[in-house]
Amino acid sequence: MARTYPDHPGEQAAQDPIRLLEIRDTPLSLDEVFAAVGDSSAGGTALFVGTVRDHDGGSDVAKLGYSCHPTAEAEMRRVAERVAAAFPVRALAAVHRVGDLGVGDLAVVVAVSCPHRAEAFEACRRLIDDLKHEVPIWKHQQFSDGTDEWVGA
Repeated sequence: MARTYPDHPGEQAAQDPIRLLEIRDTPLSLDEVFAAVGDSSAGGTALFVGTVRDHDGGSDVAKLGYSCHPTAEAEMRRVAERVAAAFPVRALAAVHRVGDLGVGDLAVVVAVSCPHRAEAFEACRRLIDDLKHEVPIWKHQQFSDGTDEWVGA
């Protein structure tokens, strides 16, 4: 049974809007995530890309590694389902990378398509913010001066 949205009369969501949800140790693809959220009933698609930057907190980042708890993908699904239920989501996708990454590598890619752009922006922002705060994925940053730090652990 399709869901309806009280704040959006006449709007109806797809049976299963979660099209791609994965944590992987291989490079991420913008094209794959964008294609996953394609839907002819969507007028707006928002995509967020998180990349490894070359600095953090005033220190130069040399490289970093992501690791996750065995429950991370299940938590990711829980967050995605909550976002899909809160907005008129037609399609949703999220992939996060684990393992060693270099500066410029894609760490996370999320996308959401909705009937209208404002909803797509809001849903995408909620998706990435909730993933970062609730999914047990940890970042180990290594700086060019030889120091390191764990983030999110």
